[in-house]
Amino acid sequence: MKRIEAIIQLHKLSKVVTALHALPRFPGFTVLHAHGQGHGKGVGGVFAYDNKEGLLYNRCSVLLILCEAQSSTTIVETIRSAAHTGQAGDGLISVMDVDSIIRIGKPEGQE
Repeated sequence: MKRIEAIIQLHKLSKVVTALHALPRFPGFTVLHAHGQGHGKGVGGVFAYDNKEGLLYNRCSVLLILCEAQSSTTIVETIRSAAHTGQAGDGLISVMDVDSIIRIGKPEGQE
């Protein structure tokens, strides 16, 4: 099993979800709304500050997907393609191994 975590621009969420729904055996996902900053400094070589609140954070969406290992490459490429704008800050995708998944709503031993 694999866990795919994709941090994408907020305005690309519906395009990414539509692309994922088009996959033949898509296992589902969780969306988290987050705020953050990319690596490095912004325009002019400084971090962005707001006079009232301090640092400015970019709004983004985080998709969490648990899937079979053989599906992970297709899912990652689907996300990458749908989230791509060609601009800096398009996002990040990470893929991690998952040892086990336990469904809360099903008794142990039932699939």
